[in-house]
Amino acid sequence: MALLPNSTTQPDGSALIRVLSYNIRSMRDDTGALARVITACAPDLVLVQEAPRFFRWRKKLARLAAASGQVVLTGGATAAGPAILCSLRATVERTEDVLLPLTPGLHRRGFATAVVRFGGARLGVLSCHLSLRQDERHEQGALLLDRLAGLGVEHAVAGGDLNERPDGRTFRRLAADLQDCRTAAPWGGEYTSTPADPHQRIDAIFATKGVEVLGCGVPADLPGVTRADLTAATDHLPVLAALRIPAA
Repeated sequence: MALLPNSTTQPDGSALIRVLSYNIRSMRDDTGALARVITACAPDLVLVQEAPRFFRWRKKLARLAAASGQVVLTGGATAAGPAILCSLRATVERTEDVLLPLTPGLHRRGFATAVVRFGGARLGVLSCHLSLRQDERHEQGALLLDRLAGLGVEHAVAGGDLNERPDGRTFRRLAADLQDCRTAAPWGGEYTSTPADPHQRIDAIFATKGVEVLGCGVPADLPGVTRADLTAATDHLPVLAALRIPAA
């Protein structure tokens, strides 16, 4: 498997960054394995789903960030589960956690969002975990696109657990407006669920049209990432993308 490029700032002001999307199942599994996987991926941004939301949730998320070379940017219980971690390369302009309309009897959903800069490149960021129910999920997909547009930046990335395969209505809607990074530049593995029996792609990273996708997929054979850690860490496989963000 070809290596993804390392994170750098280019002479023209553009930035090469790595973005990781990962459902961590509230850190109920092997947190040491989870931290090792994240560290080996060397991400600049980690789009987390199912971050801890209850007792001492901030401390738990902060421990994971520290153990994997990241800092907590935003999200967690305040976004109903999605969160964003970042490396010290990122300069943070602003953050906002958004709670989505609640359907009675269903789990509350939300978005963790931020605007960050890497050198001369400016980027909107969104982490999501969409509904298990098809109609609500489709509505949330529309809200995701509206929220990205509302960040007021030319370039943006969104990622998360969509609870839907690429042929689904919501996935197709997002891929019509944004680049499905895996389709744009396949790299690594394809399927994200489950670690023990990967057979479906329900987690994805999307980018706006001006972002150059250099590679995207499950980092199963990345140096430092082991099958044992991927299986022990959580019930999803992560998605890693290398992106070139144009200068602002």
